[in-house]
Amino acid sequence: MTACQHAWVDETGDGTAIPHQFSRLAELRDAPVPAEQPASEVAPAAPAPQAADEVTVARREFARLLGEFRRTAVLVPYDDHGSLWTADFNGVRWICAFSDEEALARFAVARGDAGREWTYRTVLGARLLDAMVPALPGPGGVALDAGSTDGLLLPPVAGIVPDEVAVDLGGTGTR
Repeated sequence: MTACQHAWVDETGDGTAIPHQFSRLAELRDAPVPAEQPASEVAPAAPAPQAADEVTVARREFARLLGEFRRTAVLVPYDDHGSLWTADFNGVRWICAFSDEEALARFAVARGDAGREWTYRTVLGARLLDAMVPALPGPGGVALDAGSTDGLLLPPVAGIVPDEVAVDLGGTGTR
């Protein structure tokens, strides 16, 4: 599992990856403990410095991977009807993209479609996120190297896709 996968969790229970919301534990440290809760059951007041460092490292690693993806050309296969190869999961349409022909071939073998001819286009990651995802009907993201242990999901949230097509996680968006 890569560091970037640690930065995204399934908090909704429906398989949708969303950014993990880290609380400001320093602010919670000084909050009073409710009277009905015995002091022996109270969690430690502040996170260990190592845990905070791990979160910072994971966020930086994800930002690095996102930047690298945006600057890299990836392979985007088309289906038999000439449309982008996508997968729908829990209301999100994922554009399937692959880092190279070997990754696409592994995907084809895993699907049992190794014998068919795969048509694909090379697309810059930034164009995929900034132009192709917004053209999808409804929320969309990118699944890079789907089915592999090194796969990466780029969900439809602000900071990854354009704000106007990002899924509203905080009640302030329009989608």
